[in-house]
Amino acid sequence: MLEIRPYKEVDETQVVQIWSDCGLVVPWNDSKTDIKRKLAVQRHLFLVGCAEGNVIATVMAGYEGHRGWINYLSVRPDHQGTGIGKLMVQEAERLLRTAGCPKINLQVRSSNDKVIKFYEHIGYKVDDVVSLGKRIEKS
Repeated sequence: MLEIRPYKEVDETQVVQIWSDCGLVVPWNDSKTDIKRKLAVQRHLFLVGCAEGNVIATVMAGYEGHRGWINYLSVRPDHQGTGIGKLMVQEAERLLRTAGCPKINLQVRSSNDKVIKFYEHIGYKVDDVVSLGKRIEKS
């Protein structure tokens, strides 16, 4: 049985481990800093999925009044392919819809075919846009 609930500070170690195991940790993003930042903004949209007292999934969502975003969707590798990722996304979508969000965006590394296929399977489509970014914080 999966319990989806807001993140608690005691979840940090398990969350960072899942992100690492799922290949979400990159040198230019510090996981603990990302968590701290999220807790300062719409903390209720940072969700964890728990089974038997352990965190096995995560999703971070956000809404700035125009578009919603999904980040850090992850499911512990030994639980992937069981529908947990879909449940996590559905709960994030529900919360965003409740906030009045009309559309959700997300970014996936173009080399991550498995994750792209997952999102397409649950109804997401590749938008005809170019994603641009600019790092404004010095490392």
